[in-house]
Parts: sequence; structure tokens; C-alpha cells
Amino acid sequence: MMAETALTQSHQPAPKASAAILAGPIVPVMLRLALPTVAVLVIQTLVGVIETYFVSSLGANVLAGVSVVFPVLMLMQMMANGGIGSGLAAAIAQAYGAGRWQDMQALVWHGVVIAVVAGLACAIAIIIGGYTLYQMMGISGPALSAALAYSHIVFASSPLIWLVAMLSAALRGAGDTRTPAQITLVGAVILLPLSPVLIFGWGPIPSFGVAGAGMAIVVYYLVAALFLVIHMRSVKSVIKLSITPLCARSFRDILGVGLLASIGTVQLNLTVVIVTAAIGCFGADAVAGYGIASRLEYIQIPLLFGLGTAIMTMVGVNVGAGQMQRAQRITWFGAAIAFAVTTLIGFIVAAFPHIWLNIFSEEQQIVKIGTNYLQHIAPFYGFIAAGMALYFAAIGMKRVFWPVLAGTVRMIVAAFIGWIAVTYFTVSIEMLFNILVAGILIYCAITIAATFVIGRKSS
Repeated sequence: MMAETALTQSHQPAPKASAAILAGPIVPVMLRLALPTVAVLVIQTLVGVIETYFVSSLGANVLAGVSVVFPVLMLMQMMANGGIGSGLAAAIAQAYGAGRWQDMQALVWHGVVIAVVAGLACAIAIIIGGYTLYQMMGISGPALSAALAYSHIVFASSPLIWLVAMLSAALRGAGDTRTPAQITLVGAVILLPLSPVLIFGWGPIPSFGVAGAGMAIVVYYLVAALFLVIHMRSVKSVIKLSITPLCARSFRDILGVGLLASIGTVQLNLTVVIVTAAIGCFGADAVAGYGIASRLEYIQIPLLFGLGTAIMTMVGVNVGAGQMQRAQRITWFGAAIAFAVTTLIGFIVAAFPHIWLNIFSEEQQIVKIGTNYLQHIAPFYGFIAAGMALYFAAIGMKRVFWPVLAGTVRMIVAAFIGWIAVTYFTVSIEMLFNILVAGILIYCAITIAATFVIGRKSS
């Protein structure tokens, strides 16, 4: 039942749990919030690598099938965590800072409703359209059969995946990053031995092959969802999960930011796809070299997402409490940390690219392309990271339009202009890499300018 009645409460002082966010030293608090989320993403990455290793033993067709499902699953997870989940976390953070406890409760329940609806929509879309989608991605025959066997099971659990993302985001918005990290660790401990058992069989348990890998993921998210629900129904939770009346305002608070943030995740993936297609014009070795080199950027995502969600929570809580100047200081401190750490990584990699590239290949042409890419792009890692940090701060302020627009401009410059330059003007691969750098710099410049303007208007 929809109810338009507003949830009105007096603005009470924030609880002791938020005292550090509102008045503590910025950098230590930020790192304390960020590290558990970083640990979560590192664990999830490790689990994904290990499961890929198990699946690879089933043969090339199975590995190819799972490989085309993976980016689709990643896109959904990014939309759930970094998109709609970020919208929920930002709304809860502002309510938390303002002391609007009933609004916090209502936002959690509205997040659950969104998780169920979005999860069912994803499940139906992929189960019905998966056959055509995976064919378009270039597989057929046994590989397509393996993809569908894995995909149908994994995406049938989409509501669970969305539920875990939304409940974790709710806790992060209220300043609790430890609980999602602990639950992820427990799930990983269960998944790692369960996956090979279901894939290969053990004792009375039969071998399910690639379907077993999908079953293990379902069990992982089922356990995580159960633990999150139990925790958030207990007195220990900083925020409670309870059924509340539905109202349009709460949905607007979440989706107004979350939908724009989801567009940002789609832009990022689309940019990678188009750039890969442009580099494909230079041959298979170029794609391989680019793929190996650019993988280093994905490894930095746990660091940037963990730091970004900490910035978002701290900014949101302080905005909710009316401390706009402190929110601005948090924003620039976070951007500076992201810039410094990733710039250091970038310069080391640009100076010694073989340290990374030779892990994956010693083919001369592949390493040459990879070296060329890293020497062009790696020194500018800091600008990507600073832009992402400011993007998360904008989510915390619920002012995400301009950072998303900056991502659109980057996609136009780096992807579309780069692809046109290669396909119609036959520019060199070095020129393509220069175009990618231009896209990065423009993206960061727009995001910085937007942050200054937002800060000035909010002061």
C-alpha cells in the first residue's frame, strides 16, 4: 500500500556511533571505514579467481561460456552496489546525520523492495534473453550450453544478490562497514570448499559440472542474505530492518541518486567495450597487450570503491547534520589520498611495466603493446582516482548529475572519438592512447569544477 504521508521527526543529535564521523580526525576515520570494504572486495576478487580456476579444469568450452556470463553478472553487481546501493547509502547517511531515525528504518525497507523488484527484473531478462545475448557475444555450441547452464542458476538468484547489496549499502550508509566485511568473509569460507565439491562431486554428492559453480554462488548469497537479515533484526545493529509503509518520497530519495549512479556504471563498462573494439583493429596481439595492461586498473577498484564509499558515508552524514564545510574538507582529503596513492602506483608501473606484464605473457609484441599502454596511461591513474573520489562525494551530497555527465564526456572522447579515429582515420595506437589520456583529463577537470561549484552553492 502506497502512503504519501511524510515521516516527520524532530532532528535529534546523532548517536555516539557517528561522533567520529562528525567530529573525529578525518583521515583516520576515513581509513577505518574504508579498510573493511577494501577487504571485502579483495576477498570477492580472490574467490572469483579461484572459482575460475576450478571451472577452467572442465575444458575450454565451459571456460568460454562462463567468461561471457561474467561481465553481465559484474554489470548487475555494479548497478546493485555502486548504483542503486549508493543511492540508498547516501540517503541513509544524510538521515543518520540529521537524526531522522524513522526515515532510516523506512529507507532500509524501501531498499529491500527495490532489491526484490530489480532482482526479479534482471532474472527474467537474462533467463529469457540470455541465449540471444551470449550468441551476440560470440559463442555457440557447447560453450553456449555451458553459459546458459551457469547463467540460469546464477541469475535465478538475482533477488538475493540485490538484497545483499542493498542491506550492505544500508549498513555502510550508517557507518557500519565491519558487518558486511565479516559476513562476506564467512560466505567466502563456505564458498571456497563448496564450489569444487559441487563442480566435481565428493562422496554422496554428485558432480554438477558448471551448474555446480552456479549453485555455489547461490548458496553464498543465500547465507550472506540470512546473516544480514538476522543481524539487522537484532539489537546489535546500528540500523534496523523492519516493515514500514511504502511512500514515494523514500523511493525518490534512493532512486533519484541511484539511477544516475547506475548510468555511471553502465558508462564505465560501455567505454571499456568500445575501446577494446577500437584496439581490436590493430590485431589480436594488441587486444591481448591492452587487456593485460588495463587489468591493473581493475585491481585498483577495491581500493577506490572502499575509499569512495567511506567518503560518501562521511560526506552524507555531515551534510545531514548541516556541517557543509566539514563535508567539503572530507571530499578534498579523500580526493587527495586517492590521487597520491594511485599516482605513485602509476609512476612505478610506467617505469617498470615488465614487472606486471611478464606475469601474464612474454610474447614480444604483446608486451610491447602493453608497455606502450602503461607508459601512456599509468602516469594519469591519479586523475581517474581523484575523479572517482569526487564522484562518491557527490553521491553523499546527492548532487551526482555533473560527475555522471563528466563520465559521459569521457566516454564520448575516449571511446567514440577514439573508435572513429582508428576506424575512419587510421590513426596509430599511440594516438589512440593519447585520446584516452585526453578523456581522463577532461573527466577529472569537469568533476573538480563541479565539486567547487557544488561546495560554493552549499556553503
